[in-house]
Amino acid sequence: QVQFVESGGGLVQPGGSLRLSCAASGSIFGISTMGWYRQAPGKQRELVATITSIGSTNYADSVKGRFTISRDNAKSTVYLQMNSLKPEDTAVYYCNVRAILFGVRIPSDYWGQGTQVTVSS
Repeated sequence: QVQFVESGGGLVQPGGSLRLSCAASGSIFGISTMGWYRQAPGKQRELVATITSIGSTNYADSVKGRFTISRDNAKSTVYLQMNSLKPEDTAVYYCNVRAILFGVRIPSDYWGQGTQVTVSS
């Protein structure tokens, strides 16, 4: 169905930057919305940012002005540039795509395996 390659996570000090990437592949007819979600220990998964097929973006208030989401439609890849990182940004970050597969009429959400981001001094 859909496979993901996520990369870019790691350990960074407060105020630092990281760039996450997620490439989707498989029997994909089309992708509408792509996004990033995160889940911290003991907390529920929350939306970080989304981007539509035409480039409209949406950000959580907690990351607005610090994070930037972008996508490369030709490569089915979504990016998340994270600047001015804070300890509260520490979480597992999950890539999400809303896609229609070949032979399927209804779009569905698909999730990557997640990449760890740790912000600590």
